Amino acid sequence: MTGAEPADILLLRGMHPLIERTLDSRFTVHRLEGAADPDALLSKVGPRIRGLCVGGAVDGALMDRLPALELIANFGVGYDAVDAKAAAQRDIIVTNTPDVLTDEVADLAIGLVLATIRRLPQADRYLREGHWPKAPFPLTPSLRGRRVGILGLGRIGRAIAKRLEGFEVQIDYYGRNRQTDVAYTYHDSPVGLARAVHVLIVVAPGGPQTKGLVDAAVLEALGPEGILVNVARGSVVDEAALIEALRTGTILGAGLDVFENEPHVPAGLIAQDNTVLLPHVGSASEHTRNAMAQLVVDNVLSWFEGRGPITPVAETPWSERT
Repeated sequence: MTGAEPADILLLRGMHPLIERTLDSRFTVHRLEGAADPDALLSKVGPRIRGLCVGGAVDGALMDRLPALELIANFGVGYDAVDAKAAAQRDIIVTNTPDVLTDEVADLAIGLVLATIRRLPQADRYLREGHWPKAPFPLTPSLRGRRVGILGLGRIGRAIAKRLEGFEVQIDYYGRNRQTDVAYTYHDSPVGLARAVHVLIVVAPGGPQTKGLVDAAVLEALGPEGILVNVARGSVVDEAALIEALRTGTILGAGLDVFENEPHVPAGLIAQDNTVLLPHVGSASEHTRNAMAQLVVDNVLSWFEGRGPITPVAETPWSERT
């Protein structure tokens, strides 16, 4: 860090122990969560805050209460809850944690595909409830012979596709642009992709531009043998349309790690036996969360030591300041 006094850092709520431990040893840390009067604390320390570490929402109104803010370090690759455009307008850098969680989420996506198609949680319950001695578990669909579509061929989407190659399935994708360095089949719309495949894996980023991207039309195109898997953001899928599609047999099933209003999951999804539902655990391994926390810390240290951010987001690119 430059200067004699350590920079003031704000935590809106508790974070990974590695983050808190390291920041406490290097900075003056202020915590809103647990404060007797969070608003009064923010009014008192807000003008001094230069760094903000978060794992949730940050809007322009909060930024305006932090006039000295230089850096928002987001714990997670997705940063749709942070108004990065508002940050850019205020000359604030936003960082996230890409790459370090790619493999973990891709692994989880493949597991969720297999669990949904082969009905593994349902088979587990069948055994535990004592039904096996009475009759074998019913035959399930298979991944064999199925065509898989990836909605969003970014870092995680590519890692999922690489894993799918080992299953010898045909891979299609949709994204904002055709990618010339892959051999997968490109479709120019989500509906077109859904119509061509049997399994649709959603890996698109969240935010207003993708809200409800997987709607009733996409689900209808996916069809009665179709499986939907979402490891991206709950907002990308129209949950009401999905519940109706599952209830009526418009699609065969769904595997979901994310939901629109987490941690609350609609009863209409829980009630369906053709779903596999996980509590947003895509990157939730000790190994990966430690790596994410370290990257948050590395971004903060690099910034306040004058070396710039390590992983700035696209809306707030870094160029060396003079």
